[in-house]
Amino acid sequence: MTDALKRLSDEGVAIWLDDLSRKRITSGNLAELIDQSHVVGVTTNPAIFQKAISGGEGYEQQLTDLATRKVTVEEALRMITTADVRDAADILRPVYDRTDGQDGRVSIEVDPRLAHNTPATIAEAKQLAWLVDRPNTLIKIPATKAGLPAITEVIGKGISVNVTLIFSLERYREVMDAYLAGLEKAKAAGLDISLIHSVASFFVSRVDSEIDKRLDAVGTDEAKALKGKAALANARLAYQAYEEVFSSDRWTALERVGANKQRALWASTGVKDPAYKDTLYVDELVAPNTVNTMPEATLEATADHGQITGDTVRGTYEQARAELDAVAKLGISYDDVVQLLEDQGVEKFAVSWNDLLKSTEAELARLAPTEA
Repeated sequence: MTDALKRLSDEGVAIWLDDLSRKRITSGNLAELIDQSHVVGVTTNPAIFQKAISGGEGYEQQLTDLATRKVTVEEALRMITTADVRDAADILRPVYDRTDGQDGRVSIEVDPRLAHNTPATIAEAKQLAWLVDRPNTLIKIPATKAGLPAITEVIGKGISVNVTLIFSLERYREVMDAYLAGLEKAKAAGLDISLIHSVASFFVSRVDSEIDKRLDAVGTDEAKALKGKAALANARLAYQAYEEVFSSDRWTALERVGANKQRALWASTGVKDPAYKDTLYVDELVAPNTVNTMPEATLEATADHGQITGDTVRGTYEQARAELDAVAKLGISYDDVVQLLEDQGVEKFAVSWNDLLKSTEAELARLAPTEA
């Protein structure tokens, strides 16, 4: 079942699971995926926690204890989510040790409502790192304009970061710049920068969802022929940018003193259009030193019928640029699409977080002991 996953791993793609729940931890399922399916990391986001905690299984005792202590709903939520991340980090610790800290990582996101507030994002990132208290944690910071200086500041304090919600090539270059600036800051502060790691989560499927919709609206044969191509083209050009930045003189100076490359992480790799092969964003984004974080359905599909044929990214840059140019010639604005997707991404996570706050508040009220 896992030959394709092994081939993917052998090609230099780290397989991470884009899901976490207490049941997955306590049932031994996460350990099993690490052991049998080459999973070497876990990502979470507000939507994932909302689904897990609202499902309820495994959380009742902790919720009861928190209700008895009369903690605030926000404190309760952070105690619950950091407990899951801490336990997952402990399960993944052998992978972290084996890979010198590159993998074996678990990501947890700052409050998505802080996405446009730089100081609050920095404060929340520091608090999360302290709360989880595991060296194999990555703190997720969104790649908004306000997020960029927060990335530099948090990296500069020696905290490893997963930069999330990257859609545009320009923003991705800004993210890499923020990472290098953070490493330079950490080095100047006398920190051991070899202990700092980062990934840059470049979102894939949502780009096709939005651009395909606009291509359908154009309706010509030329437009229809471009469907399902923009997301891969965008991601492949992101990898080209990664190769350029991490072969620069600025990078080489940092590498000499132990710095780690910020790997490109392919996020949102579950196919949203049933017309496309369900392993499209895995098979076609194989490149060395990358991460692909997959929902479980995509992981299982790849294990079952993924077609891993070697590097499918390098050597495609000219074609990728031509495909994005062809989309632009049809009057579809790349800048408009990527800004819309960033705005929607932040909003969706904020909605999930607010929903989670409401459902947790209701559970705390239900479980609170009655006053004598």
